[in-house]
Amino acid sequence: MNVLLVEDEAKIASFVVQGLREQGFVVDHCANGNEGYAWATERAYDVVLLDIMVPGKDGLSILKDLRQRGQTVPIILLTARNELDDRLTGLNLGADDYLAKPFYVEELVARIHAVVRRTQGERQNILAQGPLRLDRITRTVSSGDRQVDLTGKEFNLLEYLMRSPGRVFTRTQILEHVWGYDFNPSTNVVDVAIQRLRKKLEPVEAAQWIESVRGVGYRFRPPEAKSPEAKSPEAKP
Repeated sequence: MNVLLVEDEAKIASFVVQGLREQGFVVDHCANGNEGYAWATERAYDVVLLDIMVPGKDGLSILKDLRQRGQTVPIILLTARNELDDRLTGLNLGADDYLAKPFYVEELVARIHAVVRRTQGERQNILAQGPLRLDRITRTVSSGDRQVDLTGKEFNLLEYLMRSPGRVFTRTQILEHVWGYDFNPSTNVVDVAIQRLRKKLEPVEAAQWIESVRGVGYRFRPPEAKSPEAKSPEAKP
């Protein structure tokens, strides 16, 4: 899952980012509320972790404005134990849950899964194209009775592509969302990962669904997405 963490306390942020990434999440982190609000409105996330007290736009204001914009992304508030009024206000504004500091990352992971199941339903956790089936909760990929063994990054890469069949993603977009860090534009890490993923998908006849778009990047295009009506949105740099 793609997670946005808006948290200005460096130690807590480092602890959360490391813990979630070890569990297979893709995490974007910012320490300023203005930046966090911009990212939440411009990028697609499965869940937002929002500290109430952050510099710039405070957490409750971010929550209120996102809900007024019609954003339904699950939001978990991170609060201090003595902020009862803020927690109640947050829930009334549309927060899906809250977690008092300090907390264990295992509890945070469990709460993330819980709010995603509540807000999206179990069916949203399954991505399926033809015989290929990706389970975002158990982090497994299968085709019929055959299990496809992927590394964490390979799973995240396939999930990212499958979420938008037919859409072209640049290498920069893939790096940012799957690896989550700045990189040297000349790196070939994306191309190498695509090659390995295709090789693992060859026995289930899905390798050819990951197409190269010369000079741009890659897209996941199963047979049903190749009709003239199914046009790919223009890729953003």
